[in-house]
Amino acid sequence: MSLEVVKPGLLSTFQDLGRIGSQAIGMPVCGAMDPLSHGIANLIAGNTGEEATLEITLMGPSLRFGRDSLIALAGADLSPTLQPAGTDAATPIPMLQPVHVPAGALLQFGKRRGGLRSYLALAGGFGLPAAMGSRSTYLRGALGGFQGRALRKGDVIALPAFTPGAPTAVTPTASALLHGLLERGAAGATVRIVEGPEWPQFTDVSHRTLLSEDYRIGSQSDRMGYRLEGPALQRTAPRDMLSEAVAFGTMQVPPDGQPIVLMADRQTSGGYPRIAQVAGVDLPLLAQRMPGESIRFERIALEAAQRLLQRRASAMASLARALRA
Repeated sequence: MSLEVVKPGLLSTFQDLGRIGSQAIGMPVCGAMDPLSHGIANLIAGNTGEEATLEITLMGPSLRFGRDSLIALAGADLSPTLQPAGTDAATPIPMLQPVHVPAGALLQFGKRRGGLRSYLALAGGFGLPAAMGSRSTYLRGALGGFQGRALRKGDVIALPAFTPGAPTAVTPTASALLHGLLERGAAGATVRIVEGPEWPQFTDVSHRTLLSEDYRIGSQSDRMGYRLEGPALQRTAPRDMLSEAVAFGTMQVPPDGQPIVLMADRQTSGGYPRIAQVAGVDLPLLAQRMPGESIRFERIALEAAQRLLQRRASAMASLARALRA
């Protein structure tokens, strides 16, 4: 019983919620770039949020299933289709619904309809070994996931024994909860930020600029960080600073004034001033934006960012209950 990689796609890696607790020894957290879509896919597939999903970036893979399986897809719509064994016809399959995959079927992806990263959950999980407490792939460290790397053509991934039940469609109640969770996914939505520790070190003009101008996601952006291109941000005076802790969504400003938002594969500390922090609730929104697209930022209070994150956690708990009902 295995999963065969017929085509690898652009960048397909297994991710969970990250390698928590090892930053003190310099190990990045990694994990899903869009933890919301990761969690939703797992819930629809009947898993806990801790199972690894396959994070699929822009161009999806072709995967042949060696056993009957139950899957769910969330995040970017990359036109998924399913081709049963012995046929030439591929049928579109829905996002945000449990899908039964018969043994021998080929899961494929096509044109991007929206978003950048799609998450494939398998009922029962992929059964990958944990590395330092996580199944997330750390590409630069060649650790975790499947052999510490992105999928390649010809890879064969062993699947644990599992007998899925008949797929059950998402109920209207669960569908309404999903809509509420995903309503800020529109391309034009602003990304909310809170002031960073070094916010006071930047000029008032830079503050206004960050909150009023468009910033383009640069072509060198990746899972480690989004390099933004736009009006330069200036400090009130040059000064040295010691390296400080950084987090998912920390916005640093190097000497050229072009901000960098640190993402899932970020380093554990950095020496550039931290002008802002992307609100945790909007990290999935940012993760679904592509290089070349523009974003705008909106400042909110730390307390408001915390309330939004708590509200999302409550909504996810309600979704889990609705899907089990």
